[in-house]
Amino acid sequence: MWPYSAVVAGATVGHNDREWGTRVKSYPTDRIRNVVLVGHGGAGKTTLAEALLARSGAVTRAGRVDDGTSLLDTEPEAVKRRMSLSLAIAPIEWSSSNGQSYKINLIDAPGYADFVGEVDAALAVADLAVFVISAVEGVEVQTEVLWRRVLTRGIPRMVFVNKEDKDRADFHRVLDQLTTLFGPGFAPLELPLGEAASLHGLADVLSEEAFEYEPGGTHHIEQMPADVAAEEHRLHDSVIEEIVASDDDQLERYLSGDVPSVVELERALAKQVLAGEEVPVLLGSAITGVGVDRLADFICQLGPSPADRPVMVHAGDGEIAVPADAGAAALLYVFKTVADPFVGQLSLFKVISGTVTTDDHLVNARSGVDERLHGLFTLRGKDQTPVASIVAGDIAAVAKLSDVRTFDTLAPRGMPVRVVTAPLPAAMYGMAIVPHTQIDDDKLGNALTRLQAEDPVLIVQRSAETHQTVLRGVGDTHLAVALERLSRKFGVNVDTAEVQVAYRETVIGTAEAEGKVKKQSGGHGQYAVANLRIAPLARGEGFRFVDAVVGGTIPRNYIPAVQRGIEDTMVHGGVHGFPVVDVQVECYDGKFHSVDSSEMAFRAAAAHGFIEAIGRAGVAVLEPISLLKVTVPSSHQGEVMGDITARRGRVHATDSLDLADPTDLAEQEIHALVPTSELGRYAVDLRSMTGGRGRFTQDHHHYDVLPTHLLDKAKKTLAKT
Repeated sequence: MWPYSAVVAGATVGHNDREWGTRVKSYPTDRIRNVVLVGHGGAGKTTLAEALLARSGAVTRAGRVDDGTSLLDTEPEAVKRRMSLSLAIAPIEWSSSNGQSYKINLIDAPGYADFVGEVDAALAVADLAVFVISAVEGVEVQTEVLWRRVLTRGIPRMVFVNKEDKDRADFHRVLDQLTTLFGPGFAPLELPLGEAASLHGLADVLSEEAFEYEPGGTHHIEQMPADVAAEEHRLHDSVIEEIVASDDDQLERYLSGDVPSVVELERALAKQVLAGEEVPVLLGSAITGVGVDRLADFICQLGPSPADRPVMVHAGDGEIAVPADAGAAALLYVFKTVADPFVGQLSLFKVISGTVTTDDHLVNARSGVDERLHGLFTLRGKDQTPVASIVAGDIAAVAKLSDVRTFDTLAPRGMPVRVVTAPLPAAMYGMAIVPHTQIDDDKLGNALTRLQAEDPVLIVQRSAETHQTVLRGVGDTHLAVALERLSRKFGVNVDTAEVQVAYRETVIGTAEAEGKVKKQSGGHGQYAVANLRIAPLARGEGFRFVDAVVGGTIPRNYIPAVQRGIEDTMVHGGVHGFPVVDVQVECYDGKFHSVDSSEMAFRAAAAHGFIEAIGRAGVAVLEPISLLKVTVPSSHQGEVMGDITARRGRVHATDSLDLADPTDLAEQEIHALVPTSELGRYAVDLRSMTGGRGRFTQDHHHYDVLPTHLLDKAKKTLAKT
């Protein structure tokens, strides 16, 4: 049995202050809600988080993204671009309409496609995903992409249709889009009273009450307006029927005329939300405050607590589910690290089990290092508030751990378990980076390591063939932001260059040549002769050296020098200057001098002979070929396949992907072999072709002969390196 299984004490600790800044109330696990706001960029997620902060009393005034006063988007790169680039945490205390108080850990996630890694980090610790959708633009591309990610992870969902106060807002159109794109299961719990400039409130579908809003986001109840009463009542009956349909007892009562109360309906709906069977749809405006308080109420009353969603961990040879049990042994998971200029590295974590207190000791399951939690604190944006303890299910941060990375699990000694993590997004877009100065070069390695600690999606590659340092990310904006942070946070400035392709060359025939070194300049000279015979090998076999010398024409102690001379020359380049591969070299004869011969002489002679031999045999330049797997909506399949052909690629398979839910998002996976040189900007180009709906992976497959008309292009690549 899993050892973290003690009874939860459930006691409330601390003091309930209105101001968050000094003393913070601690909530039991069942009254914690970890909620991530997701959706397409520009839908108003950060503005909604700011509105929730203000409405809860956590701040006196909501910040604004457009004027750079947001509490959550504080980094210069985000302020400059007017969009979220990293996840941000904003805990609030909320007194719900059911009479209970809750702690809501709001996690504001970026909506731009390049920063999906931040979304994944948030999803790893969220128990509810609230999709924020613009009532004007409707369901946009990134909402579709993120819907799949959330569905795959089995996270309960809720929808908030934002911007109902804007011109061209259309709540009913958004409802139709949701059903068309994602299938059934949406339960609209509200209808707008007015829309666009005339928005003044909302109708509660379950209670059939009208909520009229005043400036500041407060509301009062009035009689249902006549112009929406008929529609509201029809929707009321439809939603109730859908809710009770999953419960035989409630369905029987309903059919006999006993309509469940609002409390009973919400209790049944909460179970369906947890199971992923129903998705409540709410509406409002983050700017005017309409519906914001209702969203917080529904998060508390319909959203699951961490106690409802055990976390899977690797334990031994298998996986087990760990419940959020505040009385069990402490187990925490680090989902994000941040380089803070004042306190060093911050580790953001979720307590999976137990209760973590200041100065606790836990062991890193990855490294085995004992870590002391010197000081715990909660984060709201960049504001830090010290706390004495964190209970199971809650989210907090700790500074200055000695050897902790993102995705690490900390557990008591003797319990080597690891939280199961989802795969990272593919970092398929790359650029070469060149330090400005020698000082930048000296600091670059350490700075890149720290940059990767903040953003594990980034990949650093150092090519021995092209001598480039390549930084890879999800897209061009992702890398641009990474380089700005590299300069601002770590003081390292770099230039960028195109990623060069590692071309090679090989022989296409057989030939013989004599390599000779003869030099006399007083004292010992240099003398060596090596007769070489070369032939091509099959693609991918590399290099084979054959010692066929007989009769002692080359002493045995010089044969290794002949081989090393050939290998060194192959690395430094053949006729066209590219490394030579897939060749057999036979040394069948030679000459030596008892005084003037040396290892150095035979290495030089072998090098001369090898270059002459491959020139006689003829060479072909080889280019790397990548295996490309592209996943796109079926409607884009033809265009993408045509583009692959235009890139000299060959499509060799297509597969239809089955979806868990039948929707209009049917996808095709295309398999193709494409020259690597044609894929430098494919991440950007595919996004353009498919409107952001396509994704791909790319892996080296083999080398093939480069067409002769492209040889000049390859040589320009060599000149740049």
